[in-house]
Amino acid sequence: MNMRASKTVSDLAHALVRSGALKFGSFRLKSGIMSPYYIDLSWLLSSPSSFQQVVDCTVKKAREIISSVQIDKLASIELKGALLLPSIAYKLNVPSFVVRKESKRYGLTGMIAGGEVRQGDRILFFDDVVTDAGSKIEGIKSIESLGGKISAVLVVIDREQCGKIKLEEMGYKIHSVATISEIIKSLLDAQETSEEQARNVLNYVREFARP
Repeated sequence: MNMRASKTVSDLAHALVRSGALKFGSFRLKSGIMSPYYIDLSWLLSSPSSFQQVVDCTVKKAREIISSVQIDKLASIELKGALLLPSIAYKLNVPSFVVRKESKRYGLTGMIAGGEVRQGDRILFFDDVVTDAGSKIEGIKSIESLGGKISAVLVVIDREQCGKIKLEEMGYKIHSVATISEIIKSLLDAQETSEEQARNVLNYVREFARP
């Protein structure tokens, strides 16, 4: 990892801890699996400086992606990714929209909020974290059903629980600002987490890395 990437990981890790968006303990995930940590980026809303730091780290990664693939629009899904999306889109000067969990049946109906998907639109699909990729796949399929094309997928944090592998097997290129292992190692180096907490998370990650 180069020095610039290392600083990005460090900045991201510090923002997650400072805002309370990264918590240690015992948490049940949507899949039913228990986890020794939980990431909730909605906590960034109560820490403007941390919010800005996470946005800046994400924008830096998005610019790297856009330098090699063509993007017409950014997209995310309810709720966590959608909280960051407008700020990221503003800094990149790229239009954005949100994919709803359910189709709206009144007013401006449909699955898309904040814009539209046109045939052939090249989309950078964004979300907060990737675990098993289930919600990402649902959002991506909604976009593709309207004629959009997913140029790349970007998440803030890869939990390293097979979601990236699943998306790549489906033909999508996925990028992350950082993996949870990188974040934990950075926090340990900065003495912002205990050795026990770090060990619990890294052992958890290794369990999912087993074939």
